[in-house]
Order: sequence, then structure tokens, then C-alpha cells
Amino acid sequence: MNKRDKTIRLGHGSGGRMTHDLIRDIFLSHFDNSILLQQGDSAIWNLSASPDASGHSPTSGTKLAFSTDSYVVDPIFFPGGNIGSLAVSGTVNDLAVSGARPLFLSAAFIIEEGFPLDQLDEIARAMAAASTEADVPIVAGDTKVVHKGKCDKVFITTSGVGLLDEALSHIPTGSRVTEGDVILVNGYAGDHGIAILGERESLKFQSPILSDAACLNGLIAEITAQYEVHFMRDATRGGVATVLSELAGLTKHAITIEEQAIPVREEVRGICEIFGYDPLYMANEGKVVLVVPGDQADKVLEGMKTHPLGRDASIIGKVGGEYPGKVVLHTEIGGKRFLDMLAGEMLPRIC
Repeated sequence: MNKRDKTIRLGHGSGGRMTHDLIRDIFLSHFDNSILLQQGDSAIWNLSASPDASGHSPTSGTKLAFSTDSYVVDPIFFPGGNIGSLAVSGTVNDLAVSGARPLFLSAAFIIEEGFPLDQLDEIARAMAAASTEADVPIVAGDTKVVHKGKCDKVFITTSGVGLLDEALSHIPTGSRVTEGDVILVNGYAGDHGIAILGERESLKFQSPILSDAACLNGLIAEITAQYEVHFMRDATRGGVATVLSELAGLTKHAITIEEQAIPVREEVRGICEIFGYDPLYMANEGKVVLVVPGDQADKVLEGMKTHPLGRDASIIGKVGGEYPGKVVLHTEIGGKRFLDMLAGEMLPRIC
């Protein structure tokens, strides 16, 4: 990216190609270090490399996971949640999909002067409920207030720490992904994006479409305790398609996906057709893409379906195909097309 005569655009926050270019050309070039270069959902490092004040190192074989994220969703209240519940689930999930057990969260607020206290109370209540359900307490925070018009209502930044057992340390790297592995998703794609769009545009649905925002650490802990998992990532900005593209780029393996196997609600599909969106690129806040050994896939699917957040899980494809480093989608009408990262911004301020 040529930095001269360029400005930030909404697409730089999409989680797709423009976001990756921005991170590579600006942030990685200045913040270069071995931990950041992992570029996973969480930073991972050995606790044994960080002695405490007395000079003692923690138990070997344990790693620390750390993640941070800011939330600027518009509107701040939407069907199925609000900016507070979203902030908790998003950071818990970033830790969980790295294979870590989330332990603690912090929360920082930037609040616009004049923001109603009853709305702030509702947001805090939702955060408390989400953190209690996930069993990940909020233990630190910060509050700043800015002049009216200098912030859009409220922005929240959450950070989280967790422990990653050495036995799961391969998950964020994808180092064990191999041909013949099978790819699963734990439910319907695109619900969060359409819930936000519907609230913005005052759309009326025959059946309400709720955001799928949820803390996935319970589901993920059950799966990783029973089965071998080679890779996980939550499909947030950029949707399922961008995660698959990242997986192909990370592992250099071909990825083959069956469109008819990807769960998408008819209401979501219909709204996407009207607005010219692709549900595979729509944001989710409670969906994880998993890669597991082929001979365990059916058992993993069965195990996921026993959990409330996995009852609509599906096997959607496999690792392998004729285009290394690429994702090929077999369409419902019998064709093929490549899936790449989201190239622009379909729906800004989605999280």
C-alpha cells in the first residue's frame, strides 16, 4: 500500500483484504516482533519465558493467550444483544478459538457526553450476564468521556487473558492441518450481519433474525477435550469465506467447500439477494470454523450437536483439491468459484 496521498476508508475495518493490507503495511512494519507476527486471534507465548518478580518461572508446558478488540457497532442495541454483550463474547471467542481457556477480561469505555445513563446501565448489565455465563469475570477497566459529537454514543474495548495448554498450542498455527481433514461450522452463517442491517434499515422479517453473538468457550472446551482439532477461527468480520481464505493462505493447502452444506437461513439468503450481499461474507459473532481429522469428523459433528450453540452444526468441506492455497466453492447449481478474502466493506461498523 502506497501511504502517500491515501486516507483510511471504511473498508480498512472490514476484516478482509484491505484490513490485512493495512496491518501488514502500517502496524506490522512498526510493531514488528515474533509474537505479533503470529497474527492469530490471540497473542501466544510461553509463561516459562516470563519469570515473576521473585525470579521463578511458571509451570513449563503452559502458554499465555492475550487478546484485545474494540467495538463500535451501529446501532448499539440490536435484536439478540447490544454492544456490551458483543464486546464480551467477541474477546472470549478470540481466546477460545486459539485453544485457550479464557480467565479474565478488562473493559474500557469511551462515552459521549449526554449519553443516557439508563442505556449505559443496560449495556453493563448485558456485559455482566455474558461474562457470568461464560465464567470469565471482568476484573479491570477504564472510563473516558468526550464532548458531545466527538464520539458516536459509546465505544468499548475489551481485552482478555487465558491459558493455553501445550497440547493445544498447534490450533492457532494450523501446523497440523493436512489433506483429508474435514471442515465444520457450528451453525447458521450471516445472522449477526443481517440482524444489524435489519435494525439499521428498519426491516421487518416474518421470523425475527437475531444476532448470533454468544460466548463459544463452553462448546469449544467440550470439543477439544474429546476430539483432535487441527485449527479453529471464529468467523466474524469477513464471514466464513474470509476465514477459509485465511486458512488456505496459512497452510498453502487447497480447500474445497460445498455451498449446499453451509447453513444459511432463508431470510438471510433473501435479504442478501435484495442488497447484493453474499451470506458467506456476512459477519457472525457466534460461529467457529473447525478443522478436524477426516476419520473423526462425524463424531465431532455429533458432539457439537449436543451443545446448544452447535445444534445446527454442519460439515461444509474438506482440505484438499486442485488449487493449493485457494478455496474452491462447489455451488448449488453445479458450478465452481473461488472464495477470496472480503475485498471491500459490505456493511461497516458491524462489531
